[in-house]
Amino acid sequence: MAEATKHEIRVQVKTQYVPEQSDPDNGRHVFAYTINITNLGNVPAQLISRHWVITDADGKVQEVRGLGVVGHQPLLQPGESFEYTSGCSLATPVGTMRGSYQMTAEDGSQFDAPIAEFVLSMPRTLH
Repeated sequence: MAEATKHEIRVQVKTQYVPEQSDPDNGRHVFAYTINITNLGNVPAQLISRHWVITDADGKVQEVRGLGVVGHQPLLQPGESFEYTSGCSLATPVGTMRGSYQMTAEDGSQFDAPIAEFVLSMPRTLH
C-alpha cells in the first residue's frame, strides 16, 4: 500500500474580509476563513492539532498551535470531509496564512497535512 494513497488529505480554503469587526483606522483587519478538509486516503484519519503561521504585510509573524479546530478533532473516514469557519485579525489590510494539521491514522501512524499559503486581503487592496 503506497503511503501517498494511504495518508492523503486535501485542504481547500475560502477567505472573506469581515468589515463589521474591523477597524482599519486603528490597525484592526478581521478575516474569516472557511476550511474544507477531505480524506482522500484509504484509511480513517483524525485531525489532532493545528499549526498556523500568520504573516502580515509588515512581516510580523504570529504562530498559533492548538488541539483540534473550533473545538473538534474530527475523525474522517476515506472520502469524508469536515468544514469549519474561523478567523484572525491582522494589523495590516493584507497578509498570508499557511500551516499544517497533525493527523493520526487508524493504525496509529502520525502525519502532517500541509495547508498551502493563502492570502488574506481587504477588498480593493490587491489588484
